[in-house]
Amino acid sequence: MNLGQLDRAHIIHPHAVVGRPQEPIVWARGEGALLWDDEGNRYIDGTCGLWQCAVGHGRAELADVAAQQMRTLEFYASFWDFSNEPSIRLAAKLAELSPPGLEHVFFTNGGSEGIETAIKLVRLAWHAQGAPERNVILSRKAAYHGVGSASLAATGIPPLKEGFGPLPDGFVHLSTPTRSSSADDLVAELERTIDEIGAGRIAAMVGEPVMGVGGMIPPPEGYWQRVQEVLRAHGILLVLDEIVTAYGRTGHWFAAERYGLDPDAIVTAKALTSGYVPMGAVLVHDRLVAMLDGTQLRHGFTYNGHPVGAAVALANLAIIEREGLLARAVEIGDRMLSGLKPAEELDAVAEVRGVGAMLGIELAGDRDGAPVAAGARRNGVIVRASGQKIVLSPPLVIELGQADRIVEVLLAELQAL
Repeated sequence: MNLGQLDRAHIIHPHAVVGRPQEPIVWARGEGALLWDDEGNRYIDGTCGLWQCAVGHGRAELADVAAQQMRTLEFYASFWDFSNEPSIRLAAKLAELSPPGLEHVFFTNGGSEGIETAIKLVRLAWHAQGAPERNVILSRKAAYHGVGSASLAATGIPPLKEGFGPLPDGFVHLSTPTRSSSADDLVAELERTIDEIGAGRIAAMVGEPVMGVGGMIPPPEGYWQRVQEVLRAHGILLVLDEIVTAYGRTGHWFAAERYGLDPDAIVTAKALTSGYVPMGAVLVHDRLVAMLDGTQLRHGFTYNGHPVGAAVALANLAIIEREGLLARAVEIGDRMLSGLKPAEELDAVAEVRGVGAMLGIELAGDRDGAPVAAGARRNGVIVRASGQKIVLSPPLVIELGQADRIVEVLLAELQAL
């Protein structure tokens, strides 16, 4: 059997139809923003896989760091009072890069675990303060927060929840904040919801600064600052889901900086290691640690603070700094957004939008983005379809000509709809 046959015989793929496997593309190697399959076909990676590969594919220096750390200490648990040097140095580096007050780090293996952790932390914090009834989590429609129990309950995309019930109670979803939404209406809805539930029952609000999977949806002007003010006035904690946006994607280390936010926790993953090793980090503010002071945290994952992941993360962050990839995200994003904007003149396209190196194309009516993604793939470009939306998040090291080729192929596919 060849690799494709073995894959179809044995692997259950995420988001695929069980029992009806398609012939897979088997990736063989990558370099920068390019990928090759096992038949030698070359593709431009317009999605970073799943948003993660900020520094590009095939960075030998990251492989060397991982190998050296494996030779030194491949792994030991970080429970209780055990630790290791790479995770300590990474925590200190993240405290240095993050907005003021986010001095503490809880490591995870990825984004879903990070959201699960943040929800447990805010609920535990209120429990420690003698207010266990403060356990409601506010989220938003069209939000994607993960596939765990609580993280899926916080997610606001109904098809992703179908068949997985019952999910935990205690999650309330607000309207999706689009750029065309009224910030006044959204804030009024938030205040009305707080009044209806009672501020004394709400632990926190969880939100992506820019919605990713939901279709690369930027918030309306002033939205986040006003939301933060309302939450603060009612003593409600703010958790930012920066699994997609952290580490340069929006042109800042954290989108919290872009929107002038002072969150109680930031959940990160993906570009922390550029996907070279599965790892995430929840950044926790001094305020939240003070609420938890003296409380035992009966929560953790086997691979918390993995030394190989931490060593790779440190080297990855150094590349982002050294190669100026925050500025590069803005340069590439602006160039691609400008190139794609003419598509708004097409009947098939409702809107083209972007923040940094996050771009989205929303199709008009009930058109499905899948044919566009499939056509792009046939022309050597990988993009992601999310319902009627096309989502782009190229590696921050993508060459200008490669970025232009993505735009060229997408415009042709959109014109053909």
